Amino acid sequence: MSGYDDRDGKIWMDGKLIDWREANVHILTHALHYASAVFEGERCYNGKIFKGVEHSHRLRNSAQLLDMDIPFSVEEIEAAKYAMLKANGWTDAYVRAVAWRGAGEDMGVSAARNPVRLAVAGWEWGNYYGDAKMTGAKLDIAKWKRPSPETIPVHAKAAGLYMICTMSKHAAEAKGCSDALFMDYRGYVAECTGANIFFVKDGEVHTPLPDSFLNGITRQTVIALLKEKGIRVYERHIEPYELEGFEQCWLTGTAAEVTAVGQIGDYTFEVGALTRDISASYEKLVRS
Repeated sequence: MSGYDDRDGKIWMDGKLIDWREANVHILTHALHYASAVFEGERCYNGKIFKGVEHSHRLRNSAQLLDMDIPFSVEEIEAAKYAMLKANGWTDAYVRAVAWRGAGEDMGVSAARNPVRLAVAGWEWGNYYGDAKMTGAKLDIAKWKRPSPETIPVHAKAAGLYMICTMSKHAAEAKGCSDALFMDYRGYVAECTGANIFFVKDGEVHTPLPDSFLNGITRQTVIALLKEKGIRVYERHIEPYELEGFEQCWLTGTAAEVTAVGQIGDYTFEVGALTRDISASYEKLVRS
């Protein structure tokens, strides 16, 4: 497989489809220097992007939280996604929409005069965690913590907020783990580097309250599925010591979908019936 910069295909960029290798930006693009970028990760199943409109709304909301106004409506963003998929001949693919401050009149922290640009790319992608999706991923515990809402716009899916995610995932992979679990600035269990987390105890589900991290669209979907099944879900602050008492664990995210967790640090979990059931239910829903 060639690198992501050297492939055949089309990428939608600022209103038109262009050749993959030509989808470039200038070295003085503001986002490259100051992380003024937001993005979405979505999956297309059988020709339909799952909750695409919700993702497009969130993209625009994330941009506004970073004081950027995307010059395309939700409807135009949706059309761009499907134009990109059609141009590449994909019915099942991962979709990446990204908006950023480009190069312009300003080159400093302030860049209000620089244009906000938008691109939509995609690629065919299997399980984010490979075979660990059903056998149970192994997680490290990150040394970094999710920051306070007083320090960053925690509800934006912003590029800059992923700096500690990359660092933590690299450290986890060096230990033979698939991912890393963050605590938040108060010491509560938060999320992984690109996925939300759920735990099971005595037939009930517990998941961290998203007050310092992104309330994932897949997370919300899985909570709704659980409630439809009559399973009680507690969204609350979870202390690290509680990990010892949980029986099952899984991750949720557009890329992760529903991925079972077998181990976090020294704590182990079974890939139990509820984990397998909710994974199957999610798979059925996204392909319905």
